[in-house]
Amino acid sequence: MFTTTRIVEFADTDMAGIVHFAQFFRYMEAAEHAFLRSRGIGVFLDWQKERLTFPRVSASCDYLKPARFGEELTIEVTIAHLGRTSIRYAFSIRREAELLATGQVTAVLCRLRDDHSLEPFPFPDGLRERLLHGSG
Repeated sequence: MFTTTRIVEFADTDMAGIVHFAQFFRYMEAAEHAFLRSRGIGVFLDWQKERLTFPRVSASCDYLKPARFGEELTIEVTIAHLGRTSIRYAFSIRREAELLATGQVTAVLCRLRDDHSLEPFPFPDGLRERLLHGSG
């Protein structure tokens, strides 16, 4: 599990000072990127002479309680499933111990072709190992 924190900014909220539902997807994406960086991986990466990236194919969020301006949120990221070409992350968003939302994002590892089209690409063993266990 990987954990990061963030403060709810005023721009994240609606007129009532409650975080707008779409912001939770931004929180999850930022946490995913922080997780990848902690593993020495970028959203775009060069791996064994291939230019790779992780476009999303599915995203969901279940809202349990509101978050408000100025609160510190903790976002937990786990790998729920690592398939041949896809990765599904599970997210928990908390205010202290209180669970506010849960979500999932599925991305597919793709080769970025010269014409900028995408082609699913199987996770190389070394990249799979880095995602699951770290190491630099």
